Amino acid sequence: MDSERFLLLIDAIINLLLGVLLIFFPSSLVDALGVPRATSAFYPSILGAILFGIGIALLFQRNIGCGLGLCGAISINLCGGIVLGLWLLLGDLELPLRGLVFLWALVVVLVGISTIEILAIRHRQDTG
Repeated sequence: MDSERFLLLIDAIINLLLGVLLIFFPSSLVDALGVPRATSAFYPSILGAILFGIGIALLFQRNIGCGLGLCGAISINLCGGIVLGLWLLLGDLELPLRGLVFLWALVVVLVGISTIEILAIRHRQDTG
């Protein structure tokens, strides 16, 4: 399996998992993770559906060549990671330690996978 197909698979799995979690937005999971509560599950579930759709598009791209490519995945992940990081730095969210750890880990995963994907694209361009 080439690196782009592998990265698309990893990215798809991350988006599908986050999507499912947000679609159902169980209050017990919100409490366990220590993340901010929403007054309604409407917006989190809509975001979950969008992330799930992105995951499906990544699988389409990986398997049949039409869908969301690596550059699209990079832009989505960087935007999400940067905005989440800014909220954590500047948002005065007053989260428990487990919430901070979980959300900072998510920032690291989003920015990290994007960095790996950017390096893979650069390597591919450099080698032909």
